[in-house]
Amino acid sequence: MNPSRRLQAVFWIGLAAFLGWDWTASAAPDLRNEPPLIAAGSGQVVSGGHCSMAK
Repeated sequence: MNPSRRLQAVFWIGLAAFLGWDWTASAAPDLRNEPPLIAAGSGQVVSGGHCSMAK
C-alpha cells in the first residue's frame, strides 16, 4: 500500500468515526421549534436567516 492510499484510508476511516460519534452524541434537532428561514408572506418575522443580520 503506497503512502497516498494509506493517507486516504486514514482520512475516510477518521471521517466515518467522527460522523458515527456525532450521530450518537448529538441530540435530535427539534424541527418544530426551528425559526423559519423564509417567512414569505406568513406574517412571521424571519429570525433564522443570514448570520450577520441584526436582531
